[in-house]
Amino acid sequence: MTRHNFKKLKIWEEGMNLVDETYKLIATFPDSERFNLISQLARCSVSIPSNIAEGTSKSTDKHFNKYIEDSLGSTFEWETQLIVAYRQGYIEKEKFNLLENKIQQLQKMISGFKGGLKF
Repeated sequence: MTRHNFKKLKIWEEGMNLVDETYKLIATFPDSERFNLISQLARCSVSIPSNIAEGTSKSTDKHFNKYIEDSLGSTFEWETQLIVAYRQGYIEKEKFNLLENKIQQLQKMISGFKGGLKF
C-alpha cells in the first residue's frame, strides 16, 4: 500500500469543509440542544475527516478500509442528525437541502475512494 497524505485527499478536505459548515450551523441551535444534537453533530462531523486521517497511518489498504468505512458511517449518522434538526425546525428547508446534497456528495466520494482500495 502506498501511504496517503491525508491533507491532499479530496475526501479529507471535503470532510473538513463539512466540519466548518457544522460549526456554523450548530451555533444557531437553541441552548437546550447543547448536550444533545449540537454535541452529536459536532462529534460526528469531526469524526469524518479524523477517521480518514487516522486510516492513512495504517500499513495496509485492508486496515485503511476500516477507517474509511467508519468515516462513511459517520456521514450517514450526520445526515440522520441533519434530518432530526430539520424536523425539529432548527434548519430552514433551503439550508437543509443544501447540506443534504453536500453530505450525499461526500458519501459518494468516500464510497468511490473506498472502491479504489486494493486488498
